[in-house]
Amino acid sequence: MEIQSIKNRFGIIGNSPALNYALQVASQVASTDLTVLINGESGVGKEVFSQIIHSLSPRKHNPFIAVNCGAIPEGTIDSELFGHEKGSFTGAADARKGYFETVNGGTIFLDEIGELPLGTQARLLRVLETGEYIRVGSSKTQKTDVRVIAATNKDLLQQVQSGRFREDLYYRLSTVPIRVPALHDRPEDIHLLFRKFAADFANKYKVAPIQLDDEAKQLLINYPWPGNVRELKNIAEQISVLSHDKNITAKELSKFLQPYSNNRMPVLAGHNGHSPEFANEREILYKLFFDMKKDVTELKRMFLDVLQNPNMVAQNQSFINELKELKNNNEVMQPMLVPAPLQSSSQPVIMNNDIHDHVEVEESLNIVDKEKELIIKALKKHKSKRKDAALDLGISERTLYRKLKEYDIED
Repeated sequence: MEIQSIKNRFGIIGNSPALNYALQVASQVASTDLTVLINGESGVGKEVFSQIIHSLSPRKHNPFIAVNCGAIPEGTIDSELFGHEKGSFTGAADARKGYFETVNGGTIFLDEIGELPLGTQARLLRVLETGEYIRVGSSKTQKTDVRVIAATNKDLLQQVQSGRFREDLYYRLSTVPIRVPALHDRPEDIHLLFRKFAADFANKYKVAPIQLDDEAKQLLINYPWPGNVRELKNIAEQISVLSHDKNITAKELSKFLQPYSNNRMPVLAGHNGHSPEFANEREILYKLFFDMKKDVTELKRMFLDVLQNPNMVAQNQSFINELKELKNNNEVMQPMLVPAPLQSSSQPVIMNNDIHDHVEVEESLNIVDKEKELIIKALKKHKSKRKDAALDLGISERTLYRKLKEYDIED
């Protein structure tokens, strides 16, 4: 099928060589049963390519389903994909068919394949190699004939090197790789797409279509578009609805473009900041160290007050309680040597200058311990509500669930 015919059928706008090549590969591989791995940034339209492959394949009259692997909790994804038997886990009141059973004979699109847990990756590899799977809670092997198309916005080879993705599964999935170019790699297509979206929204909202002057066009092309085509479409809709003057200048356009930084957090050695999961874990560590530094500073200040004013301890029981609470809530401070007179407020405290040599605050800098401690504190703060705790920690609920299992934390 000709490339232009595919564009017309699926509403694809653009003429960049990288886009045309990706469409050509998709049309050529469609007639086969080969597994395809679609790579590309978020918002470039990877799911459209999976639909193209299915629609041009011999399976086009059979079921097609798109599954977002990152949106399914780790504890239920095996059940979603492979099904489960009645009573196989808490809440399994009835037996259930998985996607590989219901889509038998068709195509399954696994988006965000890099989010799959390692155990699920092993089961998926078996399906790809033998066409066999086992329902959760069953011992009976079942067969399926499903074509798998996977997609990711991550560098899976980097995931393999870090132990987060199986190497054998990576090579099994990437039989035919397709790279969907990012919008900033298609500068010649940006204004074409914008005009198409502007015309569509003008028709939808019954308003005059917007027009960009030359400076606005240049600004549009030079913007990095971190959200790719999805972001461009949103901007076109906003301007169509909110702009009174339909002749848009660069100054007017700039009001709708968000400042974009590709590095909002400090980057640790050996990483480039492009991995969302690494960024989430990095944010936990930075928050932990900031909180730890604050608590250490506060504790040192309190000890300094004690050393300078010994009698204040005997006169202020609340001070002692505050000190004990701070100590108990911060394992970071262990071990902490407290002078014996602080154990009781019944007698005045007598200290000499040598006490400075016996007051120690030893900080544990083990990253795993600190991450575990912060997770426990977040769960305690939000009364074991994982969603709220994950939000407070700045990570996804799925990442939190994995950390709970990894550190054997009971919430």
